[in-house]
Amino acid sequence: MTRLLVTGGAGFIGSHFARLLAVSADVTVLDKLTYAGDRANLAGVRHAFSHGDICDPALLDEVVPGHDLVVNFAAESHVDRSIDGAADFVRTNVLGTQTLLDACLRHGVRKVVQVSTDEVYGSIDLGSWNEEAPLQPRSPYAASKAGGDLIARAYAITHGLDVSITRCGNNYGPGQYPEKLIPLFVTNLLRDRKVPLYGDGGNVRDWVHVEDHCAAIRLVAEVGGPGEVYNIAGTTELTNKELTGRLLEATGRGWDKVEHVADRKGHDRRYSLDDGKLRALGYRPQVPFDQGLKDTVRWYAEHRERWA
Repeated sequence: MTRLLVTGGAGFIGSHFARLLAVSADVTVLDKLTYAGDRANLAGVRHAFSHGDICDPALLDEVVPGHDLVVNFAAESHVDRSIDGAADFVRTNVLGTQTLLDACLRHGVRKVVQVSTDEVYGSIDLGSWNEEAPLQPRSPYAASKAGGDLIARAYAITHGLDVSITRCGNNYGPGQYPEKLIPLFVTNLLRDRKVPLYGDGGNVRDWVHVEDHCAAIRLVAEVGGPGEVYNIAGTTELTNKELTGRLLEATGRGWDKVEHVADRKGHDRRYSLDDGKLRALGYRPQVPFDQGLKDTVRWYAEHRERWA
């Protein structure tokens, strides 16, 4: 049985991945348990847990040995927070990635997957990025993730480490910390509070359910090539205003609950990924957006104790 180490595994996406793999692998979760990490996300998941920081090489020398596969979800990931202060983002997303990859080299890990984001490409007006598109990050968060990606690619080429990189669109689903758009808006609306819509609401995002994202990562872990990048596109492209309308409808609220606020600094206008390379490996998303969004809203309505 595969021995899997999931760094950042108490966070939103990492915990879903641990849950998916726990039925067929021995799972260890390493998490610093910052504000967005919550062991409640791992309820019912068979796993061993280690509390700590991927920037701690001594800890990694204790945790990494014996694992066949390491998937790195550990990251600071909120753009607004990175604008307010970038240091933690650079530390975790760049130095943390390098420290983890060094440990994987020392202890002979067979396969590593570095989990990244479409935001490293910047903003695109028309068409979609493929994996050969230049990296043009426009926020400190995106720049730090691009740095981690480049470190991972360098370790594949320089050291021969079998590390693949995934870049995904905007995730949604149950259990996401309520600072990202969908859970923030849903929890505000469920409490009959207003939601903040940036600028004209015309920024476009491509939405992918967390379960589809995790299935894609599992596929890359199984057959992805060393140093290769794999885009994971969403299933539905919406402006933020269009998405807001769907959330208002899902919660039975009206547009009087929307507060237009000043746009974010350097706000990327549109993201869009071409995931043909991943689909050539057999990947197909399974969760229709309308059903996934409905289920997500229901989860927040039924689990107020997790966020209220």
